[in-house]
Amino acid sequence: MTASINQQMSIRDILTLIILSLLWGGSFFFVEVLVDFLPPLTIVTARVTLAALALWGFIFALKLPIPKKLKSWKALFVLGFLNNALPFCLIVWAQTQISSGLASILNATIPFFTVVIAGIFLIDERMTALKMLGVLLGLLGVIVLIGPGALKGLDNAVLGEIAVIIAAISYAIAGVYARRFKGLDISPLVVATGQVSSAAIMLMPLTLIIDQPWTFEPLATSALLAVLGLAFFSTVIAYILYFRLIASAGATNAALVAFLIPVSAIILGVTFIGETLSKLDVLGMLFIGCGLLVIDGRLFKRDSP
Repeated sequence: MTASINQQMSIRDILTLIILSLLWGGSFFFVEVLVDFLPPLTIVTARVTLAALALWGFIFALKLPIPKKLKSWKALFVLGFLNNALPFCLIVWAQTQISSGLASILNATIPFFTVVIAGIFLIDERMTALKMLGVLLGLLGVIVLIGPGALKGLDNAVLGEIAVIIAAISYAIAGVYARRFKGLDISPLVVATGQVSSAAIMLMPLTLIIDQPWTFEPLATSALLAVLGLAFFSTVIAYILYFRLIASAGATNAALVAFLIPVSAIILGVTFIGETLSKLDVLGMLFIGCGLLVIDGRLFKRDSP
């Protein structure tokens, strides 16, 4: 049974949340390593293909039922495009122009766009004054992060920042679209497997035609490890832990990972690849963090008996 909204997280849940933030924050770190060796399209295709193969292994081992209706697979392909193929490609390309830390901060705007899109399309997720305040704080953070440099023209760094914002919007649309799976009696792990498989099917022909990966030089050990880390740690294990956390602590508590991902990505980037953040980056992150706290709403609720 899914945990209630107000359920306190156990020590195990908190540790899972921290590990999950490291795994998803680590995806920005792994990509930052890989962009020196591989083009963005190849990186994303390798990630979703390897992840899909591993996840299908779990599906068959657990003997989970596989969707048989064409309607379900059409929905999974849409979800795979919105939640994997498009945002993954945008973020990886963006990281050829901006740091992993900045990309992770901008990616943390997903909840803001989700609130707006859900408020428009979902009857039970209407916009409230508190949510509107949170969205405004988040947008202010984005404005600070993109900075006055955008007024001078759309250079590659600004385009990279915009690409991450578009990716965040795509994630938000996917989150709202995924609500249709609630009534289809499909395991969340099967949904995750179906969407990464769909993304792999979509991206593989493009990668073969555009990047021609057979022409690449052999990868360095660090790049190979980064590919494996991106596919297995930041995708496969992360999905499994995320759905376990939802089951044990509830979706609301699991959503707290949004606060921690940028922190994990920044720590990894600063520690291992010498990235730095400007004062404006830190200020923008504070605005986004405050906005997330406001949208989360728990600080403004009194505990009931």
